[in-house]
Amino acid sequence: MKTAILGGGLSGLMLARLLHEKNTDLVVLEAEPEYGGLCRSRTTNGFTFDIGGSHIIFSRDTEVLTFMRQQIAGNEQENARNTKIFYKGRYVKYPFENGLSELPAEDRFFCISEFVKTLIAVEKGDLPAPETFRDWIYYTFGKGIAECYMVPYNEKIWKYPTEKMSRHWVDGRIPRPPVDDVIKSAIGIPTEGYTHQSVFSYPLDGGIEALVKAIARPVEQYIQTDFRIRSIRKKGKQWIISNGTESIEADRIISTIPIQHLIAALDHVPGKVRKACAALTYNSLVCVNIGLRGSVPDYSWLYIPDPALGKTNRISFPSQYSRHVAPEGHSAILAEITHQPSDNVAQMTDEDLIAEVTDTLAEMDLVTPDQIVSASVVRQPFAYVVYDTEYQKNIAIVRDYCGSIGIPLVGRFSQFEYLNMDGCIRSVLDFVKSYSA
Repeated sequence: MKTAILGGGLSGLMLARLLHEKNTDLVVLEAEPEYGGLCRSRTTNGFTFDIGGSHIIFSRDTEVLTFMRQQIAGNEQENARNTKIFYKGRYVKYPFENGLSELPAEDRFFCISEFVKTLIAVEKGDLPAPETFRDWIYYTFGKGIAECYMVPYNEKIWKYPTEKMSRHWVDGRIPRPPVDDVIKSAIGIPTEGYTHQSVFSYPLDGGIEALVKAIARPVEQYIQTDFRIRSIRKKGKQWIISNGTESIEADRIISTIPIQHLIAALDHVPGKVRKACAALTYNSLVCVNIGLRGSVPDYSWLYIPDPALGKTNRISFPSQYSRHVAPEGHSAILAEITHQPSDNVAQMTDEDLIAEVTDTLAEMDLVTPDQIVSASVVRQPFAYVVYDTEYQKNIAIVRDYCGSIGIPLVGRFSQFEYLNMDGCIRSVLDFVKSYSA
């Protein structure tokens, strides 16, 4: 009984490893020349950058966190988070509601006043339950925090109107801030939010790819790269998977590739399913990697909500994660720009994107142009799932169809869920428990 795993990203590799441990006959089919998906890393001119944006190792899930840290044991740097939001020329503590004392006085009053008013209105039952993501932001944080930070930042990263996004996905992902913490932060008493990521790990050498290479090591012989799937069809009880020149036969298929690619490869898909799949919304990602002489501020990463500061929504400092990702006397900055697949960012040249980012860094007084010794651009067509208000209806249609033809979906873009690395690993662990080889 042979199982074909479609996709050799984090989810596909984790799946292969666990099924291999259960003595499953398997093959992993990966479209790219190298496995790893969004968790690959690239070293150029002595600087190592992750190609899928800034990755760190943390989790509320102790089982998953223990597993990830075991994979990089002996190759790990542990870090205390020091993250900021660049707001009106100030570096405000992250999360925003934990840094209110650092805001201009009028904004600080606006945020705490509206937070308290909203809290009272909710407790009195004067506010209706939120229906959209935008409703949820106002309902949870009040008008001040919503308009100063939450709405502008989320619309910058998602490239989608928050009033047209579903609220269902934030439950358990964005916690409601404790009232005491918000009040303390407004008057200058230090508080910490998102404590599950207040300490994080990162591979000392190799970038985040060191993690996926460790996961893949026991199953590397079963990974077939450069196999971009063009068609998938059933012949009797066998699946025939083709890249246009070569075909692989398997008794079972598990897909970890983007659901759009899977549906496109299948024959005789009902129009209703194709339409629902086409309606699923996602963002692409541009990573601009900057290597520079000298040091950078002692920050882990920065959020940039102000659209006037350019297209970059987040800046991370990989040379703070690991002292080995940049040559001695040098530092590294990774800027992330999310965009819709066919918008103006997709049409920009690498040179234009580098200029865009370096202008932003200079305006923030982070870098001067003469410091830059290396610059490169990496583009990822699939980066973030966008939960629009039609998401739940459309994804249910697609998942039901895949289930009906016997193809399980596992992982971020196959399940079409906004899963971090730990969420991908957890989805695989849960799937394998119920999978009968």
